[in-house]
Amino acid sequence: MTTPSVNEWATDAHASAYLSRPDQYRRVEGEATLWELVPERAARVLDLGTGDGRLLARVRERCPFDEGVALDFSPTMLRAARARFHGDPAVQVVEHDLDRPLPDVGRFDVVVSSFAIHHLDDDRKRSLYREVFARLQPGGLFANLEHVSSPTQALHEVFYSMIEAGEDPSNKLAPVDVQLEWLRDAGFDDVDCFWKWRELALLAGTRPASQRQSILN
Repeated sequence: MTTPSVNEWATDAHASAYLSRPDQYRRVEGEATLWELVPERAARVLDLGTGDGRLLARVRERCPFDEGVALDFSPTMLRAARARFHGDPAVQVVEHDLDRPLPDVGRFDVVVSSFAIHHLDDDRKRSLYREVFARLQPGGLFANLEHVSSPTQALHEVFYSMIEAGEDPSNKLAPVDVQLEWLRDAGFDDVDCFWKWRELALLAGTRPASQRQSILN
């Protein structure tokens, strides 16, 4: 059955409800593994679907950068992100809907995303992974902390009972193994699922460098 094209994130009520639960659903556990992957320093960092800018701010604490770019399309999220980074010349908040090709915002050493890409249909997810690869510097990291699909309907139902939440009609979930293959097809190296709990996973890979260096070193 085809999933209807629904995205509630443009509404203030939906976005505000999400912002009221900043550490929900074991997010901190996934981020703890993300910190193991980010470099000690980066020139430029891009955050896809930044929300209120929480992840980009936390990345900055562990990976100081010269310039950060935060993309989102929700008016509520954009207001929150601009308030967070108000007066900070190192961070640019850009209005952009990830359903459309990424804007020309330059190249990056690190691209991150947190619980945003699963709102795109599968063809767009796959295209976005290729666009991210094209915008990474050689050796650059892409890390996607993501909501993924369960292998069975029973496990899907257990997940929602455990988090005590209703399903988001904006979700268009894809399996971990399929998304890892999309990343490899896009050209990424060292691709893996580095952390997983139920339907939450950290998928990551690097753009190969001319002198290869694994993100595991």
